[in-house]
Amino acid sequence: MAGLQAGAPTPQSITVHGQSRVLEVSFSDGASFRIPFELMRIYSPSAEVQGHGPGQEVLQTGKRNVGLLDLQPVGNYAVQPSFSDGHDTGIYSWDLLYELGAKQQELWDEYERRLAAAGVDRDAPMPAKGGHACGSH
Repeated sequence: MAGLQAGAPTPQSITVHGQSRVLEVSFSDGASFRIPFELMRIYSPSAEVQGHGPGQEVLQTGKRNVGLLDLQPVGNYAVQPSFSDGHDTGIYSWDLLYELGAKQQELWDEYERRLAAAGVDRDAPMPAKGGHACGSH
């Protein structure tokens, strides 16, 4: 299960900074990251964002000012945030939080490439949700 690999860094502290909209996470290997809520939201591991397979990802826009309303532990391996836009289905393993923190610049660059390829602005509102049989959308 993700986040439970032997020897993998685990969080020593997690602090929600609502005003600056970042999640500060310090890990057992000494690494410490300030992960913007927007980055967490646009890279949510949920099916609503990732789809159900390669090529089904849903480009997230309009998330610059998203807030974090709640952060619940999931076992000893992850947290589940509730965002101010109503999104609350992503489960963020320790491994994923570490990756989001360590690869922030690469992830932002990839996001900007995806926005440009789609011809969409970062702050554009998300299109209305269509029906989907699995209920994840």
